[in-house]
Amino acid sequence: MSAREQALWTRAHLGRCGPPLDLLTARFDQHRYAPHAHEEFTIGVCVGGSEVIDYRGGHIRTGPGSIVVLAPGEMHTGGPGACDGYAYRALYAGTALLTDGTLGGLPHFREPLLDDPELAAALRAAHTELSVCSDPLEAESRLPWLLTALARRHSTARQVSDTVPGAGHIAHAVRDRLADELTAPPSLAELAAGLGLSRYQLLRAFRTTMGIPPYAWLAQYRVIRARGLLESGLRPAEVAGLVGFADQAHLTRWFRRVLGVTPAAYRNSVQDSGR
Repeated sequence: MSAREQALWTRAHLGRCGPPLDLLTARFDQHRYAPHAHEEFTIGVCVGGSEVIDYRGGHIRTGPGSIVVLAPGEMHTGGPGACDGYAYRALYAGTALLTDGTLGGLPHFREPLLDDPELAAALRAAHTELSVCSDPLEAESRLPWLLTALARRHSTARQVSDTVPGAGHIAHAVRDRLADELTAPPSLAELAAGLGLSRYQLLRAFRTTMGIPPYAWLAQYRVIRARGLLESGLRPAEVAGLVGFADQAHLTRWFRRVLGVTPAAYRNSVQDSGR
């Protein structure tokens, strides 16, 4: 495969010990897919060029920012629709991920090509970040939420109520479990089952109460814990694992988001000021 013909498969896990979800990042100038089908929903976001997809007896032509949804078991092809080829990011989602916050069974998308810039940007961002660092809690916090939004906005499925009784109590219970088990947090599916909720209801309650999804809250809590360890003299590489980050790069990314500096710079500054 040439430098301009690239396909990279990665895999995210939805929660610790949770089910896998495959992610594809592709850039093709000439490649044409043979007719085929997938067992899961195929959700793709075009990020460059144009692809022509044969589907349901017609032709779909993508453009940058468009979302394509192909149903499980439905045959399709794909190939370049322009001289500069096409690039896209795709994920392959089981049906349960699109039905958690909806009613009416399997969602049906009458139109496979969707124009929803906000959702396209969110799907692309989640795909990009999870392809680099597939944190299980982050994957479970972001992808089911976005896929439920996709089904609610664009399919024939009906929405469940967004009101979750006792949302504050639920959110605080989840927060406490995450804080207690920060190095190996339980899955949201496990937490939801223990509270008699669906995962979507748990995510709704947490986001409504805390203002951010569970993975973002835990990452910020880990940064707080990391500060204390860095102040004690430990190196960033040591601290990352002790507070539950995948590696030093994962710690650094979140440390800069929350505090504006790298862990190493923070450690050096507090040590210098203490002399």
